[in-house]
Amino acid sequence: MNTALPERATFHHMKDGTAEDWQAIMKEFKVAAAQLPDRMLEHLRVLDGDCGGFPVDRLTHCLQTATLAHKDGKDEEYVVCALLHDIGDTLGPYNHADIAATYLEPFVSEKNYWMVKHHAIFQGYYFFHHIGLDRDQHKQFESHPYYDYTKEFIEKYDAPAFDPKAETYSLEFFEPMVRRVFAAPKASLYKAAME
Repeated sequence: MNTALPERATFHHMKDGTAEDWQAIMKEFKVAAAQLPDRMLEHLRVLDGDCGGFPVDRLTHCLQTATLAHKDGKDEEYVVCALLHDIGDTLGPYNHADIAATYLEPFVSEKNYWMVKHHAIFQGYYFFHHIGLDRDQHKQFESHPYYDYTKEFIEKYDAPAFDPKAETYSLEFFEPMVRRVFAAPKASLYKAAME
């Protein structure tokens, strides 16, 4: 059994880093990057049992949103976006959509990134007026090319996904999709270094 600790850089200030230091860091970076799907799935499990006052817990809501999108024939990347759209709820209650979008950005299309990033404003149509906010905030984006795309996501998949009796596929069903979407970034500052 190999119990050796990972190789570590020796510098105390980045200006002193050597090529060998950065090779050690990139080796660990690649290990961590390969484990990203596991961490995403684990964080989704944190949402299990956290209802936040809703009729279903946050994990069930995410699973139902993805189930509806999958059953409607949406592609795998879209379904993973539906699954992860509220993953930021527990760590970013004031900006959960931004957190989910940031996680997804290197791995998904600009269209899907925009949809996830703005979904909180669009879903506000259904409840903002009940909490003293303008329910029509989404209209500021009416001329945006992804407006209708995001509106459809809310209307067909996100907003109706709070039904305790609805068909809900398991997280295990979606796991292979998550692994494929997070297998390699489409765009990232570090993409070339990973190849």
